[in-house]
Amino acid sequence: MSKTKRTFLKWVVGIVLVLWAGVAYYGYRQTDSATSSHSNGLTTVTVGYQKGDPFDIAKERGQLVKKMKAKGYKLVLKQFQDGNALMQALKSGSIDYARAGDTPPVTAQSAGTDLAYVAVGSTKAKGSGILVKKNSGINSLKDLKGKKIAYTKGTSSQYLLLQLVEKAGLSVDDVDWVNMDQSSASVAFAKGKIDAWVTWDPYTAQAELTENAKALSTGVGMSNNRDYILSMQKYAKAHKTVSKYLVSYLEDDMQWADTHHTKLINMLSKSLKLKKSVVRKMVERRHYSIRGMYASVVKEQQEMADNFYKNGITTKKITVSDAVTYFNK
Repeated sequence: MSKTKRTFLKWVVGIVLVLWAGVAYYGYRQTDSATSSHSNGLTTVTVGYQKGDPFDIAKERGQLVKKMKAKGYKLVLKQFQDGNALMQALKSGSIDYARAGDTPPVTAQSAGTDLAYVAVGSTKAKGSGILVKKNSGINSLKDLKGKKIAYTKGTSSQYLLLQLVEKAGLSVDDVDWVNMDQSSASVAFAKGKIDAWVTWDPYTAQAELTENAKALSTGVGMSNNRDYILSMQKYAKAHKTVSKYLVSYLEDDMQWADTHHTKLINMLSKSLKLKKSVVRKMVERRHYSIRGMYASVVKEQQEMADNFYKNGITTKKITVSDAVTYFNK
């Protein structure tokens, strides 16, 4: 064999060996990746929450994630600013469960979202309300006539404002409804660009303690503003076991929260970056609980849905019980 042929063959063999090594390495990496995924064996469950809510508490405490992992689920928690944003994320499929107040599920169902109620919490009415500055001269609900009032469309603040206007004997056109997200409303309230602000804790507590605000009225007797755990019908029906674990373990966290206020206040003060006095005010005026849905809360939601439809806020009459998939036993 000539020197030229031997050189050519060495060159070919070299290329083949390089290609073989590359294929072997790639195959190893692929196999290794697949093995890791298989050995992990966890099914991802994504939950949307808002700051200071039951899932936020559970996230900071750390038990919920561990318990779900022990059952084969990787729990991913994503924070949102309000219930309206949560409903959009739920509908788009970017989250599997959402924690929202009472209004978002009603407006979402009315808009045609195939929503599923999974669980419900206790009332947060004492921490929800309409705020005005102490020196504003607004001393009664009737004084709201002609005033600029901030709220967030599609959230509990919208329903509470409707209830407050009706209680004052005013029409919905007697006040100036200013729709803005809660962070923007907080700034507008501090700068005096709005006359009143309908909101919920911890915004309420913070404004009361740091912005010279007073609650002209709370939500007591008008809007319970409960925590609702929600999903989409298709997902909820296919993942009843996930819902069962999620509700049960979250209930454990809420029992802990209800009986360990000092630890809860310290924990939330750090995570929310709020003064302990603000968090204490929020914590001590509510009761923490989560359970499966039951008849009286379905009735509450139905009354809201009917009120929205009557006032033209929604254009479709709905039956709330159609969206309930997980009743308390």
